[in-house]
Amino acid sequence: MTLRDVLKRGETELSEAGVPEAELNAWYLFSRCFSLERSRYFLHQEEPAGEKECAEYRELLALRRTRMPLEYIIHETEFMGLPFYVDERVLIPRQDTEILAEELLKVCEGRDVLDLCTGSGCIGISLAVLGSCRSVALSDISTGALEAAGRNAERNGAVVSLVHSDLFENIRGRFDIIVSNPPYIPSGQIEFLMPEVRDYEPRTALDGEEDGLAFYRRIIKESRDFLRENGVLALEIGSDQGQAVSSLMERAGFFGIEIKKDLAGLDRIVLAGMKEEK
Repeated sequence: MTLRDVLKRGETELSEAGVPEAELNAWYLFSRCFSLERSRYFLHQEEPAGEKECAEYRELLALRRTRMPLEYIIHETEFMGLPFYVDERVLIPRQDTEILAEELLKVCEGRDVLDLCTGSGCIGISLAVLGSCRSVALSDISTGALEAAGRNAERNGAVVSLVHSDLFENIRGRFDIIVSNPPYIPSGQIEFLMPEVRDYEPRTALDGEEDGLAFYRRIIKESRDFLRENGVLALEIGSDQGQAVSSLMERAGFFGIEIKKDLAGLDRIVLAGMKEEK
């Protein structure tokens, strides 16, 4: 079979399995197995395909047909232009979350940052690498997630500290910025998510309990003891949770509450400041 035949077969297999963006997925797996960029592929597409590479490609296609996310198969994704290792211990970073990182890059210079529920570490590591933070701490209840975050910090040359903690349980000191992308999907909605998310991404990083707001209630209430005066609390939210999370912040005494939208025009993050009680 030629390289072109192999790629076309992969596209067909993924399409018949109902995989979204089948052609693009087939190409990513193909280019990885055959070490080919687009330009080289077009020059050599009629050449015979190697047996070893074909066997590897078939294995990866079989995984993708089960709806295992592409990122978990290749253990690679990009966030804020930086490379991140991902596996089934962590959520796959989304482009929507870059909105949160971009907002914090505007205010993180010389400041101490805590990234709660850090997962892959994508938010905190991006701030450490691209910002001029004084310090960045990454915290998660999952030891597996912290291992992945540590690997990503080393890969990107980020100077961070890692804290194994159930939210604020083992956190010490105060911070200028606390950021979190916590679990926020209502428990009853998880079974309706696409298979890539429902069947593969860690449920503990998805499940926001009955109404999706359980972690926001805890973070908003407890963060007051860990934020410095005029510190910032920044949270990613579900597209229908802006008003609910804003109300929780207002009742907790936060000020300057802002809801920011993602590129699709949907509510995506909430930011607020805090003053110490006199």
